[in-house]
Amino acid sequence: MFSLKDKRDLEYLVLGTTILGTGGGGDPKEGLKLLEEALSIRGRIDVVQLEELDKDSIIVVPYFVGTIAPGAKTKKPVKISEPIKKAFDEMEKHLGKKITAVLASEIGGLNTAVPLYVGAKMGLPVVDGDLLGRAAPELHQCTVHIYDIPMYPAVIVTSTGNVVLVKEYSDIDDYEAIARYLSVLDGKSAAVVDTPLTIDKASKAVVKNTISLSYKLGKRVYETREKGEDPVKAIVEVLNGWKIFEGVVDKYNWRDEGGFLLGEVEVKGTGKWSNHVLRTWIKNEHIMAWIDDKPIVMPPDLIMFVLDDGEPVTNTELREGYKVNVLAAKAPEMWRTPKGLELFGPRHFGFDYDYVPVEELVKRHGI
Repeated sequence: MFSLKDKRDLEYLVLGTTILGTGGGGDPKEGLKLLEEALSIRGRIDVVQLEELDKDSIIVVPYFVGTIAPGAKTKKPVKISEPIKKAFDEMEKHLGKKITAVLASEIGGLNTAVPLYVGAKMGLPVVDGDLLGRAAPELHQCTVHIYDIPMYPAVIVTSTGNVVLVKEYSDIDDYEAIARYLSVLDGKSAAVVDTPLTIDKASKAVVKNTISLSYKLGKRVYETREKGEDPVKAIVEVLNGWKIFEGVVDKYNWRDEGGFLLGEVEVKGTGKWSNHVLRTWIKNEHIMAWIDDKPIVMPPDLIMFVLDDGEPVTNTELREGYKVNVLAAKAPEMWRTPKGLELFGPRHFGFDYDYVPVEELVKRHGI
């Protein structure tokens, strides 16, 4: 177990989770606010290994589904001020059991903060891990599906007053549609608590140690800044990744469609990348990237935009004219399996490519 004990610890974590959020994962400023409130409740935030929990523990996953587009807001008056807490309470009522710990659905500046906040509210620890290893746009991108573990029962709550219990769903497409539709009705997002897991099931599905990795990553960036070293290089080293491009955002077109931020970015290269263009396709997160129209990163591998000081840029904050470094890293191995690629590979998003690992693509590009 380790604990987050002061604001600097929170800043490390939010910075690291935002980098791994691949452009999505929610607003890190809101994430930091949530964590500060969580810290004020208990004086510390405990993060535990699965092995530290009792064998009869029940773990649940709290998160938000909905648009992260700028300016999104609820369509009706707010009736439930803390929808995520309401969803948590309703889940305990349905299970008839006390929940032992909470788990992040994904790694992102806000969406990793949510379970830490809920855990602090409920006096529960957070598991050091998540069900993705990065951020991703759809409920399909959850490791439980690789192991045929259902996400139901689930509770979905909107701030406008909808409280929905999903006892079962026919398939993940329907569940995605239900949760997404409720977020659209709200106008912004819906709070979800789902995927009650036993320790045995969690041991299969959890991408382990991603919270401690995020903390380490954020701390390293802060330390390199203070020492006058290169934070971008430090990120690459911590993630065993690659810097695949550097340049200025020339075009950024996006739209809010069905609860997703959809768009494309073009970056004109500078330095050794002069006369080259990098393009990414976005569905909330950076999903796929090309250099001069040749693939350089395919899903599920990670694409991250960071400034020269190592500060990550989310896709809601990205603007034309920004000077960015584009980094890449490997996805967790379970996503590279046939079942993982069915849910999170290029063809899932409509691209006519067989998946090629990023380590092979960077070689082809001479990086």
